[in-house]
Parts: sequence; structure tokens; C-alpha cells
Amino acid sequence: MDEIPIRLAHSPDSDDLVMWWPLVGLDGTTPEIDIGPFRFDLVARDVEELNRQVMAEQSDGLPRAHGYDVTAISCAAYPAVKDRYVITRCGGSFGEGYGPRVVARPHAVGEDACRAGPSVERLRGTRIAVPGVNTSAFLALSLLLGATGGESAFEPVEMLFSEIPGAVARGEVDAGLLIHEAQLTFVALGLEEVVNLGQWWATQTDLPLPLGLNVVRRDLDERFGPGTVAELGEVLSRSVRFAVDHPAKSREHLQRHKGGRTEWDDPQLVDRYLAMYVSALTLDMGDRGVRAIEHLLGRGYEAGLCSRPGRIEVV
Repeated sequence: MDEIPIRLAHSPDSDDLVMWWPLVGLDGTTPEIDIGPFRFDLVARDVEELNRQVMAEQSDGLPRAHGYDVTAISCAAYPAVKDRYVITRCGGSFGEGYGPRVVARPHAVGEDACRAGPSVERLRGTRIAVPGVNTSAFLALSLLLGATGGESAFEPVEMLFSEIPGAVARGEVDAGLLIHEAQLTFVALGLEEVVNLGQWWATQTDLPLPLGLNVVRRDLDERFGPGTVAELGEVLSRSVRFAVDHPAKSREHLQRHKGGRTEWDDPQLVDRYLAMYVSALTLDMGDRGVRAIEHLLGRGYEAGLCSRPGRIEVV
């Protein structure tokens, strides 16, 4: 069988880096698992950049501006791309009683009358730094504050996820919506939590909060033969399983690719973050994960914040 080249784009946070390194190995050229006919090229991009790229594609798939065959996207972005992509059963990020956090400087958004600490109600109408208006975190915050398709509940200030904590600490915005490892490190900047969206979501439903998904182009079956999408899904599942079963090698991979991410020098922080977002649902979202996606996107559609999700398909 001819080799099938696969470009896989993922976000630069530690859980995505850990899930996919077995596809190319620690040296970037020798896979740790059986990858079948596929050969992988891994690309790290900010998740909102990936959201925008995949949403901007022409519906017929030509031209494909970025050429990604598998890509990470926010769950909130899926209704806009469902005609061209199918969700992978593995690799998803779900918050089970935890999730993205809104933080502020002490007293920056007021005090609740009945308790100390910043007020969720006072977030309405404020300037909040967000990692993108297509992210699931943004959708969840919009639902919390009662936004609709015709009326925003706050002023979003879009910026790279890594810039948000500093912008909040410097007073450039009233609050910030944190994703990735910043959910665990904001206290060091003197910031305090206004709301944990995962905890809020747990009060709304008994389902986890779906955050990040991985999707595969539907046209792979047309380009490379029937069954290609399903076979690729199985390879991706093997990658996640291998990474979970070999934590020492996964940590080594993170150290090799940390760049300026000094927080990855703290093994306890990395382990805590990975325990949050590389879970049983990451290995296989199952029916519970599918229901969680349906529920979040259904609420988003009812509020006019995303298009109709339709039937959620996974491979």
C-alpha cells in the first residue's frame, strides 16, 4: 500500500503534545506505535488560529489553505465545520468539575454582598481578555453571563492565551479567561478566581464540559480509499494509549519541546494538568462524551451563539 501523508495540527499545550508524540517518536522520525500506512507531520498552532483556519475553508475543500488532515479545534467551532470533518473518538479535552477560569486582580470586578471575593455578576459589561471568540471557553462564559446571538454580555478582548494573565495583572483588561496551564499558575501573579467554568457547568448538568476536540477530514476516504478515516482513527487511539501508558517518555518529550514554557519544569504542575485533561474521556469519549458535546452545542444554538450542531459523529 502506498504511504499516506497526514498533516496533524494540535495546540501547543502539554496534553496535546503528549497525545501525539508516539506518532513520530521522541526523535521525530521513529514512531513508537504501529502507524499503518500513514506518515505524520505534526504542527503546533494556537487553537484559535486552528479554529479560524478550518472555519475559513471552502465547503468543497478546494483549495485547502493549510492542508491539515487532522486538526485540533474547539468544540464550539465544530458546527461550522461538521460537513467537512468528523470527530475522533480519542484526544478530546473535557472538564469534569473543572475547566477554564475567569480571573481578575483583587477587587477589580467588585465584591459580592454576601461573601468576599470577586463577583460573577459584575463581569457583565466589563472588558475580558479571551483566547478567541470561537473557543469553547468563550462559549461557556457567554452562556454563563446570558449572552445571545444578538447581544453580548461583555466586551471580549482577543489575545493569545499566553498573554492573558499578564494583561490582567497589568490592568489592561478587567478580567481574563484562562485556558491551558495558566488555569493552575495565575495565583503567582496575584490574581484571583472569579469563576471556574467547569464547576459552574457541573451545576447545570451531570455531563462534563467539552473543550477541545480533534477532527479528521471526511474526504480522506475519497482520496485514499474507503476505510481510511476509520483506520486513521484507530492509529490516533493507539497514540493516546501509548502516551498514557509511558508517562516517563511523555515527560521527556515535553522537556525537549518546552521552549520558553518554564512551568513545564515543575513536574507536579505538569502531572496535575495532564491528570485533568488526559482522562478516560480522552482515551475514548464514549456515549457520555458525545452527549456532553450535544448538550453544550445545543445550548449554544438555542442562545444563538453557534449554528445547529446536528448529529454528532465520531470515529
